[in-house]
Amino acid sequence: MTGTPLAGRIVAVTGGAQGIGREIARQLAEAGARVAIGDRDAKAAEATAQALPGQVRAFALDVTDTESYRRFLAEVTDLWGPLDVLVNNAGVMWVGAFGDEPESATERMLAVNLHGVIRGVRLVAPQMRARGSGHIVTVASAASKLAPPGESTYAANGVLGYLTGVREELRGSGVHVSVIMPGVVDTELAVGTDSGATARLQPADVAAAVVGVLRRPRFQVAIPSTIDLLVRVTTLLPQSLRDLVLRRAVPNQVEAVERSSTRDQYEARALSGTTDPKKDR
Repeated sequence: MTGTPLAGRIVAVTGGAQGIGREIARQLAEAGARVAIGDRDAKAAEATAQALPGQVRAFALDVTDTESYRRFLAEVTDLWGPLDVLVNNAGVMWVGAFGDEPESATERMLAVNLHGVIRGVRLVAPQMRARGSGHIVTVASAASKLAPPGESTYAANGVLGYLTGVREELRGSGVHVSVIMPGVVDTELAVGTDSGATARLQPADVAAAVVGVLRRPRFQVAIPSTIDLLVRVTTLLPQSLRDLVLRRAVPNQVEAVERSSTRDQYEARALSGTTDPKKDR
């Protein structure tokens, strides 16, 4: 794929020790970028950095803590220089009926998935704007547009709306903003859930989309592209028909997790706020 070269660019990936973040780091490193993995589990991040090809370094990072984020950015800058790219990837998810969702899970999702992104944007965008270049990529979810039952808070974290406003404020500055919205991806975050009418994605699919928007900037990228088509088509339908189509295409995750006992272990770790290598996407 042609477009903006990635070789030599300095990229930070949050939640990069496992899953989608690890694959993003791998593909970027293979393309010649210098990749800083930030993760709350420093040991897991270090193991990942050592296992990946190219220039990959590991750093401790808690996206819910401003001072931790400042230290992370300072350490990366001291090593290589100012960031060219920030990939907001860290995320957690609780699944189930909205009335059963623990308040601690709600707070944790908003702290990581929403405020973690806001914090990163606030810390890196001003410097990028001052230099006249940079790119902020956020791995969000198709749930932000389709809102499956059982993922109400996860879908409502507001990242897409926030970044839509930020993008307009940065218009003409040379700083690009992109949002990647995948369907269900085969990581521990999605264990026990249903992929609905679309096939379950692999982390490499999401990583390829991140690499793609860095080479050819776009704002919104849905994976697979049929999700975007579904949203566009159903928007034109009357509500009753729209509901019928979406109920057939979008999985009911409340029912899915009721049939599964595999999420308990993940959610106990990911939503507790304690360090664990498998907490992120």
